[in-house]
Amino acid sequence: MNPFEIGIVGGTGGIGRWFAAFFASEGYPVHVVGRNTDLTLRDLAERCRVVIVAVPIGVTQEVIHRVGPLLDPGALLMDLTSFKAAPVRAMLDASAAEVIGCHPLFGPDVPSLEGQNVAICPARGERWLPWLRDRLEKNGARIVETTPERHDRMMALVQALNHLDTIVLGLTLREAGVSPADLEPFTTPIFRMKAAIVEKVFGASPRLYAELIAGNPHTDELLAIYETQLARLKDLLARKDIDGLAAALNPGKGSP
Repeated sequence: MNPFEIGIVGGTGGIGRWFAAFFASEGYPVHVVGRNTDLTLRDLAERCRVVIVAVPIGVTQEVIHRVGPLLDPGALLMDLTSFKAAPVRAMLDASAAEVIGCHPLFGPDVPSLEGQNVAICPARGERWLPWLRDRLEKNGARIVETTPERHDRMMALVQALNHLDTIVLGLTLREAGVSPADLEPFTTPIFRMKAAIVEKVFGASPRLYAELIAGNPHTDELLAIYETQLARLKDLLARKDIDGLAAALNPGKGSP
């Protein structure tokens, strides 16, 4: 049996539950705090050497400021949220514990860490980083160590802009006045894949995607680039400039 216990705040659902099961499979005693658990944050801090915050984005900093002061300097405080700059600052401000920001770049439906990307942002201390890297790498994860600021800018592309583009497609399909049943016989394999993504984004967790887009500090910067490129393409289409549109897709062969 491993000599210390792990606590997860928000470990009753989503990615928190996934990591609770993961660490339990690694032989660690795992305790979770959720809305309907008897265990409190103080209980978790007193029992666990590693405390992981895995709650929704909108309440992450609030929870960090509640649990952080309860940890001693020898403990590890982590989070699993999709942003890193603000949560890492909150962890550093709220606690004397070692701090590592962590973002698993996958959802709770994956069966294992094999081949999955995990971003980590070490922020304070050196004791716990080798332990975390070892746990992840030996199970096949691909770790990228980065700063919180660089992480968030990459997520503005991978998540915010990506999901925003999906939402625009979904809203356009909705406003086009064509039912899915009418559209289905005309769909290609690639379109069916995109339609499945649209359905997921418009499905059970719309607030999650709204937070990923609106909460990223770099969304405005990339949205400005997006709007510039869209205006450029609209101009090419208005002029029926097929050569210019083709050149825009392959700038190595010239520009419009």
